Amino acid sequence: MAEAADFQGTSPSPARRWLRRTGAVLAGTPLLTGLLQLPAASPAEAAAPVAPRAASDDGSVAVSVDSLTPGAPAEGDTVTVSGTVTNKGKKTVTDASVGLRVGSLLDTRSGIDTVAKNSDDIGSPVGAEIDDKYTEKFSKLTPGVSQPYTISVPADELDLGQDGVYDLSVTLTGETSDQPWEQTLGVRHTLLPWQPDEADTKTKTTVMWPLISTVHMTAETGSDEEQTPVFHDDELAEEISPGGRLDRMVALGKDLDVTWVIDPDLLASVEAMTTRYEIPGENADDTNAVGGHQAVAKRWLTEVQKAVADKEVVALPFGDPDLASLAHHGTSVTGSLRHLKEATDVAAGTVESILHVKASTDFAWPVEGAVDPSIVKVSTSAGADKVITRGDTFEGGRDLTYTPTAPRPIGGGTTAVVADARLSTVFDDDMTRASTSTQAVQRFLAQSLTLALQTDRPRSVVIAPQRTPSAAQAQTMAAAVGALQDSTWSQPQDLTAAAKSKPDPAAGTEVPPASAYPKSLRKQELPRSAFEQIARTQDKLDRFKVILSDPSRVVTPFGRALNRGMAASWRGRPSEAAIYRSGVETYLDTLSSQVRLIEKSETKLSGRSATIPVTVQNNLVQGVEHLVLRLTSTNPTRLEIDGNAYEEQPIAVSGGHSQSVKFTTNANANGRATVIAQLYTQDGRPYGQPVTFDVKVTEITATVMLVIGGGVLLLVLAGFRMYTQRKRAAARQAEERELENAADEADADAGDAKNPEASERRPTQESAPDTREDTPEQPSDPAPDTAPESADPSGTGERVDR
Repeated sequence: MAEAADFQGTSPSPARRWLRRTGAVLAGTPLLTGLLQLPAASPAEAAAPVAPRAASDDGSVAVSVDSLTPGAPAEGDTVTVSGTVTNKGKKTVTDASVGLRVGSLLDTRSGIDTVAKNSDDIGSPVGAEIDDKYTEKFSKLTPGVSQPYTISVPADELDLGQDGVYDLSVTLTGETSDQPWEQTLGVRHTLLPWQPDEADTKTKTTVMWPLISTVHMTAETGSDEEQTPVFHDDELAEEISPGGRLDRMVALGKDLDVTWVIDPDLLASVEAMTTRYEIPGENADDTNAVGGHQAVAKRWLTEVQKAVADKEVVALPFGDPDLASLAHHGTSVTGSLRHLKEATDVAAGTVESILHVKASTDFAWPVEGAVDPSIVKVSTSAGADKVITRGDTFEGGRDLTYTPTAPRPIGGGTTAVVADARLSTVFDDDMTRASTSTQAVQRFLAQSLTLALQTDRPRSVVIAPQRTPSAAQAQTMAAAVGALQDSTWSQPQDLTAAAKSKPDPAAGTEVPPASAYPKSLRKQELPRSAFEQIARTQDKLDRFKVILSDPSRVVTPFGRALNRGMAASWRGRPSEAAIYRSGVETYLDTLSSQVRLIEKSETKLSGRSATIPVTVQNNLVQGVEHLVLRLTSTNPTRLEIDGNAYEEQPIAVSGGHSQSVKFTTNANANGRATVIAQLYTQDGRPYGQPVTFDVKVTEITATVMLVIGGGVLLLVLAGFRMYTQRKRAAARQAEERELENAADEADADAGDAKNPEASERRPTQESAPDTREDTPEQPSDPAPDTAPESADPSGTGERVDR
């Protein structure tokens, strides 16, 4: 009985049997007592082939399966298993041997899960070892040292029976100095699907291949004509560079029959990188850091275009908004659903303009496929009529012995497309180790085959993996999907066809209640404050855009930034999400403040009427218009603005300029009056901060008026005196000329008396032509009727010429 327990069907040599018996005797009574207390083997166990006893320090040797090809063998294939064995114990292992053992048929999906969970459990049952010629020997395994192994065996030698999944174990047996007999020191269970012949009814399998990233672009753009985009980091360049995560997703997916599920924001961000872009804090002259990845971006987009050319493309709403967060915290905030609608409206156009293919926007994909009635309502509010859920959060149906087909009508014309949970989550672990990756591939194939063998009903199965697989996860996914598409039990199908396939009448169609939503996912949701901040920023944007001559330069980048603010990729990163949203709002505030009123100091008015200038400054690169400047007097009884308490004037200012606006004021009394200048949009909403200043009014008194009047009178009198003096002087000059003429005539008459001939030749005064009739009279000319010079004394103050 002890031998049966120790050796489990092996045929040890007589010398080895003698050595083991001697060791048992030397162990003494305590060991014998422990052995006698072992439970008796069941008849099934007694009839089954047995393996060497496990070592007392279970699992002292780690066994890994780094490669198993082919993953789903057919008749005539050779199965090759390779990996490493590592001595983790403190004792050297001698006479070590690595061999393959085929265990029992696993006919349930839960049985596959159990084997995968306990893959290194040395106590789990294993089958009989395949022929000794298909083993690899090691004379010794030194502690801490790994040794590679490779075993190849024809599939026919595995003695596989009916179709299904088998437990394939790789075991290491050997001896140690303190336990010098053959024992199992390490094991690795893996899964081997077996269906060599084509299935009569193949499972139609849809694989969603996601191209989604985190948020990289900010709302900020350059002031140049091209609006140079600004990225908050350069991680996207790493993802699309050769070997990067997104580069591997495209390179691996192009050769698979998959449905591409794309976030348009990713495409828009990469397209923005094809020209110059900026990163805050980076050296603008460093082309490697700023705009140095243009060629990489262009190459990646070209590869994506080739990969999706003949495939189905599903476009998520722009930015991949978190539908569950929106449903649980955002619907109570006004305007939140508006952003989802906008994100959906621009999705198809963005994909088509960049990839030149038409994308479907009929699908909504909540995080991890978890739904409740509110999530379904929000998901379909923007036009989608199909919601991708997952089987672990959606009831499969009562008393079903098989996995039902994917589509489930849930009312209101909406279809829940239920992805298979086991197939969708098998790649969630770290796949950087070859052993983990190989195990995931075999588990994926095993689950798919077991699902296919459940029933002969035609079914559509959907696989919705994690949103952002790592490069290693993508590599593992591609290996698994490639093997599945080459299998005998599955055939590819696109997502739209799967959603339209005939539903299973026995499948559950009731949407889980809100109480069933996973608590772990609820903890990661965006809070209500996030949607309140987004709504506040949108309100500011609405007030800002109406004054711009070219609103598109602001509306488009800020609209997309607000979509990114509610992205599902912010889950688990609350501080980064808050910083991003605050950055969007702060930048909008900065832009809005570039249109403002210039501060004014106290203004003094000396008079009953005056003008007050107010200056509007526009430091934006584009002009502003549709603004109204209102000047209001807080004390209109003392100071009126154009006869009223306030006056408004329309404003339009070119980019980079200022404009002064003058307002007419009327003072009614002396004193100080406060005036408020405020900009308004045309719909009457205040814009920017008001400018308040004081106006000091000084009224003009009666005494001042008398003094001014007296001065004016003196000026008038002085002018009148100057006029009279000039007139008198002109009269005297005229009289003097007449006297001189008379004297000249007298002299001439005396000369004529002496010389009569000369008198005849000289014309007389009457015959002389009067040239003065045609000469215009000048103001200073003497009047023709000027009186002779008076001999009376001159008036006081007058100057008399003698």
